[in-house]
Amino acid sequence: MKVSSSANNSTVIAMSGGVDSSTVAALLAESRPGATIGLTMQLWDQRRLQNDLPVVHAGRCCSIDDAYDARRVAAHLGIPFYLVNFEARFEADVVRPFVESYLAGETPIPCTLCNNYVKFDQLLATARQIGADRLATGHYARVRFNPATRRYELRRSLDPSKDQSYFLFGLTQEQLAATEFPLGELTKAQVRELARARNLPVAEKAESQEICFVPSGNYITFLETYLAEQGTSLARGKGEIVTTSGEVLGEHCGLHQFTVGQRRGLGLAAGRPLYVLALDRERNRLVVGDEADLYRRDAFARDPNWVSIAPPAEPVRALVKVRHKHQPALATLSPQNGHVRIVFDEPQRALTPGQAAVFYSADPADPDLVLGGAWLTSETT
Repeated sequence: MKVSSSANNSTVIAMSGGVDSSTVAALLAESRPGATIGLTMQLWDQRRLQNDLPVVHAGRCCSIDDAYDARRVAAHLGIPFYLVNFEARFEADVVRPFVESYLAGETPIPCTLCNNYVKFDQLLATARQIGADRLATGHYARVRFNPATRRYELRRSLDPSKDQSYFLFGLTQEQLAATEFPLGELTKAQVRELARARNLPVAEKAESQEICFVPSGNYITFLETYLAEQGTSLARGKGEIVTTSGEVLGEHCGLHQFTVGQRRGLGLAAGRPLYVLALDRERNRLVVGDEADLYRRDAFARDPNWVSIAPPAEPVRALVKVRHKHQPALATLSPQNGHVRIVFDEPQRALTPGQAAVFYSADPADPDLVLGGAWLTSETT
């Protein structure tokens, strides 16, 4: 990839082909003429598994059409545009861990892995290789430098309905220092109006919902098909469905088909609603029970990243989100041997291994600060 010397001290814009990143590109092209570069990531070969997976429907991110749209927007704005191939890195750091996590009885979040290891790692490295010192994206979040702590802070976006800070907790201080989120102070409606005012080709484009490498939205089908392509198969299939007391209620066809909190698809006629409480991988058992059994106060999370603060030595009070749409709940965080013990003030529903627990400030005067986050685990110590 060759870029002219005018790209020095430029800003690279991660262009997904959607209205958000396209609006960022337009704003920066106006404020930094001649110093903005559009990059789109090629993450997944859309032809892979195409004969074995269901027909792709609209709404998937990072598709071929999205790359085309990104190029159209860059041409409309008159900025340089490049398509960069990160397929190998994406498969190694996102797809395979996603598969391994499911096989381990977890419910992973591939978008967070992509942010951690591709978008804000590999893409930032590529930006520096072509002479740019900044990376801008269309995420709804904010970054601020705190002169008192000498740290960069990750913060929620102004629009709570669009806030994406939950997926960004894994960023490092170095990455935050080089990253801009121009939409963090805007609402989605304002972004649409900015796009329309600039006649962007994607101003009315619908938002993507599906994950790029799961074209049908069916994780189970993808998992089975991907393993077959790799020449492997699920190590264990059928097993027992049991209650917490060990009573056998039926048989499942593979733990990978279930997640904690799931109600539908159990194939049981118990006379009352039953929910998945746990996936016992060691004994290949699916543990089910009443909805009340889903609520717990204690959880453990591994591999914490304290994105905005120094790693605490003492327990910390925080608001904790255990899913993107989860209402943050008050808890006490206690660092323990590379893990974090989370004790909620009130029991929380479906604390699911593999999902992220993201920690926000419990200070009413500073509720937007993201303290850090970690990955929920089934471990108890």
